[in-house]
Amino acid sequence: MQTGLKLKKWPLVSRLFHWVSVILLVIVWSLFVLYENSDNVFYINLHKAFGLSLLCWMLARLINRLLTRAPQAIAMPKWQDWTARLVHLGLYTLLIAMPMAGLLMTVYAGYPVSVFGLLHIPVFVTPNPEAASFYKSLHTGVIWSLILAFTGVHIVAALYHQLVKKDKLINRML
Repeated sequence: MQTGLKLKKWPLVSRLFHWVSVILLVIVWSLFVLYENSDNVFYINLHKAFGLSLLCWMLARLINRLLTRAPQAIAMPKWQDWTARLVHLGLYTLLIAMPMAGLLMTVYAGYPVSVFGLLHIPVFVTPNPEAASFYKSLHTGVIWSLILAFTGVHIVAALYHQLVKKDKLINRML
């Protein structure tokens, strides 16, 4: 950790964590759309593997965030600063909770999960259709809707800073 320096950008590792998270989320979503439109289990199996990859990535990203100093703050009203903090916390929480709910949905349904054929997560709970249904609702309904909402707020705020305020906030993550 650097002390005394006023960082203008997030460190390269933090920027990579951010953009790879975006890419992984798009891949996971795309694989689900492919599965829904083809009903081919190949896509849902990849969806699960990339989803668990996103979980591991987000846990590593959280550790990085806790150990990394943020760039110098950009002047903004306190309510915007607090909103930004809440949205970021929400995104981290949701992007960790989403694959966990998906994993629990799958194992409670009685299915193991293969991660690219390299790692096999067995059914580590007693199969329970009610629990599987609960986690499915959480995974596909509640958490997904919240991810869309929080991501939308995040993107709109970034564009507001870039296009309206012109304070170059986005440059800190590029």
